[in-house]
Amino acid sequence: MNLTELAAFLKSRRDRVRPADVGLRPGSRRRVPGLRREEVAQLAGLSADYYTEIERGRGAQPSAQTLAALARALRLDRDERDHLFHLADRPVPPSARGPETHVQPALLALLDRLTTTPALVITDLHETVTQNALATALLGEPPRLRGPEASLVHRWFTDPAARAIYPAEDHPYHSQRFVADLRAVAARRGDDPGVARMVAALRRRSPEFAALWETGDVALRRSDRKRIVHPSLGVVELDCHNMFSEDGRQRLLFFTAPPGSAAAGQLELLSVVGTQDLSPTPRPAPARAPRRPGVS
Repeated sequence: MNLTELAAFLKSRRDRVRPADVGLRPGSRRRVPGLRREEVAQLAGLSADYYTEIERGRGAQPSAQTLAALARALRLDRDERDHLFHLADRPVPPSARGPETHVQPALLALLDRLTTTPALVITDLHETVTQNALATALLGEPPRLRGPEASLVHRWFTDPAARAIYPAEDHPYHSQRFVADLRAVAARRGDDPGVARMVAALRRRSPEFAALWETGDVALRRSDRKRIVHPSLGVVELDCHNMFSEDGRQRLLFFTAPPGSAAAGQLELLSVVGTQDLSPTPRPAPARAPRRPGVS
């Protein structure tokens, strides 16, 4: 591990990022145009002391997960991200080389500016890549899964718990939309072996998926009215909008509510209470946001 080069590279990338690029106010006492160390730490979910130790080359050996968080915080492109992994003497995971798990800069720039509405970036296979604080408050933390199980489409047809995010009466509608969307993605990706394996596995494991696949329906999910089941707020009815990356491999999802609607009030309450538990039965405060199935 080349700690000196790693530290120098991180500092050079930090100096390059402007506060406005990541939704921060520049402030009047800023001595340098780039980010401060504590700001990078905050964006990456690290302690300021630990990030300082890394950037000063004082022996900290960041994990692959920490490196991925720093790559997102510093807006590294894929070449820069791979270089960061190499400097830290960490193998670049196959999932980190493709476009799916490295947030595309245009979508990340928009996500940074969506501070008053739940928003997240997913892949075209409905794998959550990153999300803002309000999305975590609404949906919970995404499951830390790899392989096909990382896809909500896969979990939707193989794990009944994945459906808890929507009311039971809405399940047939979402099943149909998931399958039609997956068919469009499969065609767009061409001869992608990963997608082909997912489709084949779902046809074997889920009669519901197999029947829907045979209909031949195809339609990308661009916008939707969704009813989301929240453990404290109840059912929240929101409009869900999709913005696609240029290559179609990633989507920015964000949720809005009509002004004056019940859902608008629920979102306002959500922005105040965050991930606190509002249920009437007293419970110990969780150390972190509850993990829930995610949404697409």
